[in-house]
Amino acid sequence: MNGQPTTQRKQTSVVARYRRYLRLQRNYSPNTLEAYMRDVDKLLQFLRQENILPTEAKLEDLRHFAAALYDLGIGARSQCRILSGVRSFYHFLLTDGYIDNDPTELLESPQLGTHLPEVLSTEEVDSIEAAIDLSKWEGHRNRAIIETLFSCGLRVSELVNLKLSDLYLEERFLRVMGKGSKERLVPMSPRVIKELGYWFKFRDAMDIKPGEEDYVFLNRRGAHLTRTMILIMVKRLGNAAGIVKTISPHTFRHSFATALLEGGADLRAIQAMLGHESIATTEIYTHIDMASLRREIEEHHPRNIISPSTNTDE
Repeated sequence: MNGQPTTQRKQTSVVARYRRYLRLQRNYSPNTLEAYMRDVDKLLQFLRQENILPTEAKLEDLRHFAAALYDLGIGARSQCRILSGVRSFYHFLLTDGYIDNDPTELLESPQLGTHLPEVLSTEEVDSIEAAIDLSKWEGHRNRAIIETLFSCGLRVSELVNLKLSDLYLEERFLRVMGKGSKERLVPMSPRVIKELGYWFKFRDAMDIKPGEEDYVFLNRRGAHLTRTMILIMVKRLGNAAGIVKTISPHTFRHSFATALLEGGADLRAIQAMLGHESIATTEIYTHIDMASLRREIEEHHPRNIISPSTNTDE
């Protein structure tokens, strides 16, 4: 009973000492200091959700945190800044004797520059769903998760917080509370409604924890899932399906948007369904489409096809 408050007080004390370290030893300006503290707060919130103390976090835990930043749609430059703040925090913990080893030594930052995200074809998504073992209780849940990510283009944070009260199955749409508490409505395909129906048969038989009754996706203990659980599940399913691409839950969101664009959807409509504040964010999918178009031109345009009769010595 008393352990948790004591641990919380110790963590508060560590954070306060880190703030003093930045202000007095690093001589950071108030704005820079607050930026570093916000970065540490993001990490502490993530670790708290995973029931991990910052002094006990391993490299793998911090990689999951980095993946969560990506899945939240945070840009590569902002990810680099946040991870830089995390490294500073762990350097402080090491030099002040709170930890014996720095888990951030091998923590990689995303590459800056133009980076087109991995995209899965519909056939690859189908192969991932086919790799799910439906004999296990969580099989239909996992298929419903993959289909919801792909058919509705949700962020992983939106998926784990999706409520039964957000589903309008007869009208075939769901309500999402996105970044900045902005609400949007997303159409649901017959396929995702069918997969959710299969999952609900198992869900209805579960012993659900008080306060968790409205969450769509639950773990075996009857509590809602975390982002890390979804990340691990997606990685495992990708490997089981033989997908060689580097995928995460966010990959399905990219694949959703790219499939819409290739199918002729208007960019503004895609922006609305993804919940992007700026059309510039959505325009990355036009670059993906252009990369695909370039490959097609290089392979099939007559100017690029060398005729056997062509004399290359002329």
